[in-house]
Amino acid sequence: MAADLSQDQYAAALVVAEDESVTNAERAEMLMEIAMGLQNRPKDASQLHAAVELCGKALDVCPEDDGLLRARITARKATALQAIPGDDPTFLEQARDAYRSALPTFQAEGGPEELAELEMNLGLVLQSLAGMNRARITDAISAYQRALRTFDKQCFPQEYAILQNNLATAFLSIPLSDERGKMREALAVQAFEEGLCVVNLIDHPTEYAMLQNNLGNALQYASSAHQVVNNLRALEAYDEALKVRTREAMPVEYANTLTNKANCLQNLPDDPKQPEHGNRANLVRARALYAEARELFTAFGDGAKAAIVSEAAFQLERELMNMPAGNGGPPPPGKG
Repeated sequence: MAADLSQDQYAAALVVAEDESVTNAERAEMLMEIAMGLQNRPKDASQLHAAVELCGKALDVCPEDDGLLRARITARKATALQAIPGDDPTFLEQARDAYRSALPTFQAEGGPEELAELEMNLGLVLQSLAGMNRARITDAISAYQRALRTFDKQCFPQEYAILQNNLATAFLSIPLSDERGKMREALAVQAFEEGLCVVNLIDHPTEYAMLQNNLGNALQYASSAHQVVNNLRALEAYDEALKVRTREAMPVEYANTLTNKANCLQNLPDDPKQPEHGNRANLVRARALYAEARELFTAFGDGAKAAIVSEAAFQLERELMNMPAGNGGPPPPGKG
């Protein structure tokens, strides 16, 4: 039904494109709005490609002297390009160029909120391209920081939280090859915690869970002399995320957080006050979490993650089997 509706939307857009009973500016705006409808919860990539095409038609009919409308259509086209899935950087590069072409007009004529939204989206594109070695991560960080001039914690808590999350993941993506690596890790943890100051479990559950999960990862993998303390804090963060990321409501996200929690448990002694007693109980807990995560990744067709979790579970099982007697030895039959 949804696919049929999208086809109807596209057909209606083609009629709009040829309708000479309205002004060119009105035609352009209608085409842009239909493109936005196609982008909303697309069933497949074809709807995103159709949205890109419709934005192109909107630009064709948009008056040359209406610079702000042209910039808005260009930015909308960029969001469609940005959303097209795949490993090919071409669409991301086209989105980057579209955002940058709209930016001067937004700076001169647009409202502060739409300018900040463009900067936030541009930052996401640049961060994705940086992961492909096709952009500088520092440019993404700068875009996020410019967006924060408008999306502050008082008036825009959700946008502020998302930007703090994006900033933190950007900091963590920079290789820890210099002396400033630990500082960037600390900045990332601080950004996640800053985002959590303005969202809560009840009013912003999705953002809350995202930030808690990512905070857990930042704490777990940070270079620190206080790794046990960090891991205990990470476990608390994962448990908070799992209040939202349930198996029923968000199975894939649930599996991701289970995997992160299992990774953390592997490196945490059963009794932090007596680490010499080992971590057999935590390894057994991690084994159960890996098994459930692998089941879900397999069920939802993510073979790559299922394979990663399977390998982690295999290595954990070997560790349990080879664990010396002083560390508890293999668990009794039926109690593992």
